Amino acid sequence: MEHHVYFWLKNDFQNDASRASFESGIKTLCTSPFIGQHKWGKPAATADRPVTDHSWDYAISLKFANMDDHDSYQEGDPIHDAFIAGFKDRWAKVQVMDIA
Repeated sequence: MEHHVYFWLKNDFQNDASRASFESGIKTLCTSPFIGQHKWGKPAATADRPVTDHSWDYAISLKFANMDDHDSYQEGDPIHDAFIAGFKDRWAKVQVMDIA
């Protein structure tokens, strides 16, 4: 299954130092043993269209071998928990979209 998360950072964290720190946190998050594959980044420079949203700051795409790995990641993975605890004050909005 795939887990996609989009982050909108608060204005106070729209600076180079905060972005570098957040990116470091994402890199650490992606070391979770439950994640099979990962990719993260910023909005691509694609054309503006009515169906395209470029308003977010960062996104992560995580692939899990199965639902059990996803559930273990969500419920008690210390790496995931540390990421949330360390960065939740930085985002104005988070949107999660999962694919089975």
